[in-house]
Amino acid sequence: MPTTASMSKTHADQSALQDLNIVHVVRQYAPLVGGLEDFVRNLVRHQRDVFKSVRVITLNRSFRDPELELSEHEEIDGVEVVRLPFFGSTKYPITPAILSELAGADLVHVHAVDFFFDALAATRIFHRKTIVATTHGGFFHTAAHSRLKRVWFNTLTRVSANQYAGLACCSQSDFDLFHQIAPSKCRLIENGVDLAKFADSAATTPQKTMVTVGRFSANKRLDHALDALKALHLKDPEWRLEIVGLPSDLSLEDVNVLARARGVESRVGIHVGPSESEIADLFRTCSIFISASEYEGFGIALIEAMSAGLKPVVHANSAYKSLAVQHEQIQLADFSNAEDVASLIVDAFNQIKINKSIRSSLTTAAEKYSWPSVAKRYEAFYQDSLSSRL
Repeated sequence: MPTTASMSKTHADQSALQDLNIVHVVRQYAPLVGGLEDFVRNLVRHQRDVFKSVRVITLNRSFRDPELELSEHEEIDGVEVVRLPFFGSTKYPITPAILSELAGADLVHVHAVDFFFDALAATRIFHRKTIVATTHGGFFHTAAHSRLKRVWFNTLTRVSANQYAGLACCSQSDFDLFHQIAPSKCRLIENGVDLAKFADSAATTPQKTMVTVGRFSANKRLDHALDALKALHLKDPEWRLEIVGLPSDLSLEDVNVLARARGVESRVGIHVGPSESEIADLFRTCSIFISASEYEGFGIALIEAMSAGLKPVVHANSAYKSLAVQHEQIQLADFSNAEDVASLIVDAFNQIKINKSIRSSLTTAAEKYSWPSVAKRYEAFYQDSLSSRL
């Protein structure tokens, strides 16, 4: 039972939060869609009634469609959004105007490791704001330029990270990585996931249909996912794969070519940018979630799939391995070996047929990542960061 002292402290902490002005800084934001954009939008939604004010500062052009210029000011979900011009590469968009937008902020929350992360660290002596960051996988989403990335991480990123009052690492793999360069700053706060949109939407009877969700990018290895489908199809032509996402490194036609090259185009559905309700309808035809991705910052799509009741069979990248340690229903695989993956998928399907409780155990396990509980962890993170400001 809470003591009078603990209740008073909780009340005082809540009162202190209500006086804070929070600014989120993120390179892309709504109405643009993606894992980073969705994460910040959901966090902001859960903060707008907690703090005195919440603002979002982002860039004014879409990385996917550079010709699309968004309005300088907008209100989204009752929160002010400020968009700034930038130049240079979308990998490291340079935005000099960022400092002029920090006036009045008590705490600045930077999302991802990019120009904003380095610039606000380098200029902390001038803006004098308490700055925290969420890692979102750093910049190791692909193996490209891995040597250069490693050098950058151990030099500039190391210096920048140690200027922050706190680093929220959104996966165990991120924590292990950033702990190497800023051990006193790191805290594990796994990503929040909107569990309501696909809740309990998987097929109610076992179906030989798989689904994969994510951008059509090289590191997602759709070629390996389609290799697995081909291996399955040779054994049992009833198997089918639904591919959900948006073009990135790969176009829609590129994905079609991959399917045709393997002779499985009749067993593949490709869904470009479907709505949440359309994805939920698609999940109702599926029993298994697969991902051949070589890299994930956390694995939001996997958690969403679990919330739907889909049995995951996923490539053993570091993020998925971390999640599998916590959730025994996640089946790890080596998607470079199509035959082995096909066997594991068949085993997973047979488990679903035999054990009717698998579906409910998956949906229960996903509840750990509900946004209300994650938002509370961020409130505590902010309080600790402010009390230990450099």
